[in-house]
Amino acid sequence: MKKSGNVIGALLLGATVGAALGILLAPDKGSETRKKIIGGAKDFTEDIKKKAKEASEKLKNKADEAADYAESKADEYKTKAKNKADQYSSSIN
Repeated sequence: MKKSGNVIGALLLGATVGAALGILLAPDKGSETRKKIIGGAKDFTEDIKKKAKEASEKLKNKADEAADYAESKADEYKTKAKNKADQYSSSIN
């Protein structure tokens, strides 16, 4: 999972650098170039926010699943322990 995140990050960085260089080397007026750079930066920021939100939601879902699993296992072991205690108590009486 970490490798795919690194690859995606590298691709996004490469695309951003390529786009910025393309804009800077384009034969536009300075004001137009600045507008394009600012627009690109805003788009990039929005993409990063979207990816972070998606990752956060996935992490929350995984944490919820883990908590549910742990709770069900705790209930299962509690029931098994109670049954064993009841069996032991019955065998003593």
